[in-house]
Amino acid sequence: MEPTSEHVSKRATAIRPFVVMDVVARAKELAAMGHDVVRLEIGDPDLPTPAVITRAAEEAMEQGDTGYTQSAGLPTLRQAISAHYSTSYGVTVDPEDIVVSQGTSPAMLLVFGALLDPGDEVIVSDPCYPAYPNYVNFLGGVPVPVRVRAEEGFRFRPDEVRAAITPRTRAIMVNSPCNPTGTVLPAEDLAELAAIAEEHDIWIVSDEIYHGLDFSGRSRSILEFTDRAFVLNGFSKVYAMTGWRLGYLIAPRPFVRPCEKIQQNFFLCANHFVQVAGTVALTTAQAEVARMREIYDERRRYLVPALRDIGLTVACEPTGAFYVFADARSWGSDSLELSRRILEEAFVSTAPGIDFGPGGEGFLRFSYATSLERLAEGVSRLGAWSREHAQG
Repeated sequence: MEPTSEHVSKRATAIRPFVVMDVVARAKELAAMGHDVVRLEIGDPDLPTPAVITRAAEEAMEQGDTGYTQSAGLPTLRQAISAHYSTSYGVTVDPEDIVVSQGTSPAMLLVFGALLDPGDEVIVSDPCYPAYPNYVNFLGGVPVPVRVRAEEGFRFRPDEVRAAITPRTRAIMVNSPCNPTGTVLPAEDLAELAAIAEEHDIWIVSDEIYHGLDFSGRSRSILEFTDRAFVLNGFSKVYAMTGWRLGYLIAPRPFVRPCEKIQQNFFLCANHFVQVAGTVALTTAQAEVARMREIYDERRRYLVPALRDIGLTVACEPTGAFYVFADARSWGSDSLELSRRILEEAFVSTAPGIDFGPGGEGFLRFSYATSLERLAEGVSRLGAWSREHAQG
């Protein structure tokens, strides 16, 4: 008997697509057909991985570092992560409380797999990175969205967070610098959220993958404000290592062994030579990180006013990550259809705001992880498209 959709599990059927990856696929199809597509939809740095990191990986492979490691990760890498958090944030992280993963996304499975039973709730912002509610749903939990607003800097209102807490609440999800908004939460916000978590005996899950890409000052870790926290971090963004797939989790001690067991069964371990390269990234590539941050900041300072000049609204100027989340309702209220039309008609790919939750509807996310020249070309095409669209 031929398989049909009726044979697919309810879990797999229910999961929402990550729409921006569908946009990526279509953009690549159009490029293969010969169209010049300006790619502004995804946070994949165009800058090369620093040479010191790639050399370290090559040398590790030549030396035979191609087998399994401990499921929790190489001790040298965990020690380097511990030292990084001490130097960058002034906090003490025991290397034994770190589990290395094949990217930050698998680390979410470790966190929510160890934290949630069916029906348990996690408070997330709306809009937010779509993997957060998708992971929670996939594991039988319940994501509880709390609206954040552009005119307020996409910051949680503490009273609304408190109102969303129930006896089933297990955690508040935090992402700063934020995808998709580029928001960096001030220290007082992190301190308030930490206080709420302690007051209600729940946890903070802090995604710190964009740390190091903060253009207004130094990034602040949630661990500076509470130890009732899980930290997700990795190497993809700040070190331009998206395809290397290397991340890590810092967890409270009672959760470390459960997370390690999930890692053992689902992923075994991160790639050995990639972990060696990650250790070198943390210990020797900071000058390259600073150079790349300056490049991203130059692009940010170009793109925000350029988008405003062509009729989009950026009420909250982004100060971190490499995204601008622009209100495009002057062009159309259906962000998915708007993104599709812009791609098919102007050959500029953007991320539709609805992908990030109902609070993102009417917005488009623009990534400036591409060159100034390509950004200028994309803005030029968008301006021409909008003028033609308005006349129509």
